[in-house]
Amino acid sequence: MTSGNGRPRLLIYSQDGLGLGHLRRTTLLAAQFLRASPEANVLTVCDSPAGPFFTPPPGHDHIKLPSVRKLRPGEWSAVSLSLSFPAVLDLRKEMIRTTALSFDPDVLLVDHMPHGAMGELLPTLKALSSRPVRIVLGLRDILDAPETIRRRWHLEGAFEAVRQYFDDVLVYGSQDVFDVAASYGWPEELLDRVQYCGYICSSAPVPEGDSVRSEHLDGSPDGELVVAMAGGGADASPLFETLLRSVPAITAQRRCSFVVITGPFLPEPERARLEELAQGHPVRILTTVPDSLEFLAAADLVVAMAGYNTTAEILKVGAPALLVPRPGPSAEQTMRASRLADRGWVRWLPPDSLSADTLAEAVTDTLANPRLEPPRGPDLLGLQRAARHLVDGTTAELRRERVLPAIIAPPPRHRAAALDEG
Repeated sequence: MTSGNGRPRLLIYSQDGLGLGHLRRTTLLAAQFLRASPEANVLTVCDSPAGPFFTPPPGHDHIKLPSVRKLRPGEWSAVSLSLSFPAVLDLRKEMIRTTALSFDPDVLLVDHMPHGAMGELLPTLKALSSRPVRIVLGLRDILDAPETIRRRWHLEGAFEAVRQYFDDVLVYGSQDVFDVAASYGWPEELLDRVQYCGYICSSAPVPEGDSVRSEHLDGSPDGELVVAMAGGGADASPLFETLLRSVPAITAQRRCSFVVITGPFLPEPERARLEELAQGHPVRILTTVPDSLEFLAAADLVVAMAGYNTTAEILKVGAPALLVPRPGPSAEQTMRASRLADRGWVRWLPPDSLSADTLAEAVTDTLANPRLEPPRGPDLLGLQRAARHLVDGTTAELRRERVLPAIIAPPPRHRAAALDEG
């Protein structure tokens, strides 16, 4: 039996104060969950400054938390409110806990952070620990450098939160590309909870891209289209500016047109700078596009940062790609770009090598030799597998696994403590 009126309920926690990556991924999962279980309801608790940026399907709604941003490991600040961070954190804690208890989910999907930003999820996890709720952690393929994650997760109690509250851990990637459990030093007793699903990307069919090529190549049959993108775009200015500075050198060798999709979070002064650099060149600057897959399919080359969602969409389309990861504050994008390049799925340029000259050379070289021939392609079925796991988690049998042991036998010490605190 499911919660409330018998319709399955999925609650998602998505912390994404800077960009759109986590929100995009959880929106895809919610939509796939609803396709598999059309009578269900999904509620996402999120804090992206863009709010529910992606149009949700029927059955899916959002609650917006006051936004916070991570300045560096262990240090956060409010994005908009002038309150102190502790005051904003207390507000968020209570909003999440109250929402969870009122919505009464069958499954809780926690995106990325098992204990939430600065431990804000712990009151909710404690409150739900005595209820028949399947609690699932979803992790993208790479979080940060292994030494950083090992240190922070032990220091912040993330591993203890997984041990105490979570039934399953879904990794949105492939173990042979990056072994999350081994690299991040997961305790042995938690390994049987970890499942690798494959990469999560849109389930929409890959479009042709002909109309995009026609529009942005002005009907030129022998022109080449370079599309640049970087997710939400908050920290994309260095890549975009460098690309535009490299345009004269590229067009001196090849007949190219460029489309730069800045994302909604690129600051306006930086966008104005891009418009200035684009003057007199075959460059168009767009903030967002209705269908990013269509632009990827149209491109002769995609120049992009190495965020999870951007790279997953590139892999889905099979577009020739040159990844330029951001230099920091985490090692995530550099690790992802290098591993995907090692498998022949993309090419990459290390961020400390980025200049107009090096980028022009990398772009022209990739345009001249666009197709790689990897021995095998990436596993792109993560969306279907993860959503199916969440749907299965709404069944009474799986949900009761969390509470029956406490009724028929003494619970383990850590579970007893959690139940007492709840």
